[in-house]
Amino acid sequence: MFIYLIKRLLAVIPIILFAIFLMFVLIRFSPVDPAEAYLAAANIHPTDEILAEKRHEFGLDQPLLVQYVQTVKNVVQLDFGNSYVTNTSVWQEVATRMPATIQLAVSSIILSLVISVPLGFLAAVYKNSLIDHLSRLLSYLGASIPQFWLGYVLIFLFSVKLDMFPVEGRGTWQHFVLPSITLSLALIAIYTRLLRASVLDELENVYVVYGRTRGIKEKTIMVKHVLRIAISPMLTGLGMNLGKLLTGTIIVEQVFSWPGFGRFFIEAIFNRDIPVIQSYVVLAACLFIICNLIVDLVQLYIDPRISRKGMAQS
Repeated sequence: MFIYLIKRLLAVIPIILFAIFLMFVLIRFSPVDPAEAYLAAANIHPTDEILAEKRHEFGLDQPLLVQYVQTVKNVVQLDFGNSYVTNTSVWQEVATRMPATIQLAVSSIILSLVISVPLGFLAAVYKNSLIDHLSRLLSYLGASIPQFWLGYVLIFLFSVKLDMFPVEGRGTWQHFVLPSITLSLALIAIYTRLLRASVLDELENVYVVYGRTRGIKEKTIMVKHVLRIAISPMLTGLGMNLGKLLTGTIIVEQVFSWPGFGRFFIEAIFNRDIPVIQSYVVLAACLFIICNLIVDLVQLYIDPRISRKGMAQS
């Protein structure tokens, strides 16, 4: 297990370097000049002298290879520079706003798991029953309804008409309800159908019939064996979606005025705040990698077949 973990961590390094390289290329070859973007955000009239001074200050007059090496050094040190708009450290801005995004993402994941795991499991056990048809209906709705539209509908119903939950902001548990539902509905649709299909596949395996012939309790077979193995594909999707939620709650944060990193990134795009955009690209890649690595380790623990395969490869 330890050797497998070391191999996975070493494999992360080239992926992060590629993400930094991609971010560097996109920024350097975009039509937006970082020096002009800085002066525009600071409301300073760009003259040739000031532009040359700022390009020298940002290192834009150096060879591209030197700029890339310096960019890698800064990223390793978590130094993304200062925001053009707030003139404060980008990492400080990220550290201030990221907890709000993490809280929203975690609450959405928990809500989706609490609903989708029992619903998908029961839909497979009682195939073609009423609960199976209801799970299909919920899955179709969750997969087809756009998040921004759902968010505005929830605001209109539960905030404007019924006055049950706040419209915007973050503070009490009531502020989490509508954004969490908006984010989790699509996840519930995916996880429910994924778990249902996985459980149905496991029920056709020989070990289920063998366990029943030995007189093992049905509950033990279904929970300790079938569900434990069938949930593995769902965990894979969880790792991908958790990284997506941590970096992609942009629309929902904008709809509910949630003070998270996604909303800060949207503002950075409109303001051409390049240091913030750079930090978002790098952090998004790192979060995706970390979330998938954690899920892989959990799968090694849950599914004995994967554990034996991982140990053999190690």
